[in-house]
Amino acid sequence: MSFSVRRIVTGHDAKNKSIVLIDEQTSNILSTRHGQHSSVVWATDKPSPDLSKLNDISHSIKQTTIPGGSVCRISCFDPGVSPRMHRTESIDYAIILSGELDMELDYGKVTKLKAGDVVVQRGTIHNWRNNGKEPCYVAFILISATLPGNLEAAG
Repeated sequence: MSFSVRRIVTGHDAKNKSIVLIDEQTSNILSTRHGQHSSVVWATDKPSPDLSKLNDISHSIKQTTIPGGSVCRISCFDPGVSPRMHRTESIDYAIILSGELDMELDYGKVTKLKAGDVVVQRGTIHNWRNNGKEPCYVAFILISATLPGNLEAAG
């Protein structure tokens, strides 16, 4: 599968003028299960990152979330993607960019999603399934959060 994402990262020059620091196709492609590919576009390891430094850690991210930080990831789910029930210690914003996807919760409830839909995932156990005929592209923004005391991360 050919999968990559163009990322454009801005910053400032020596005169504090806005510039593009990075404009490239991502190469940090990760697959956590059959039929799924993703690329971390940007990540932070602090809740309030210092924007005076580039601190590009995106290529070193192998986990789903970063404690105390954030992850911006683009994922592609192929039709028939393998299941993976999981929970993350984060609040996740999942934006369906194209295609269709089913969100399955731990008690079997399935919600059908289509391009333009946004899911706010608040530490629940869930699975993403593509029962359609086309790949589904999703933008995920995951921000570290604290789960209620009676819950723990799964997956």
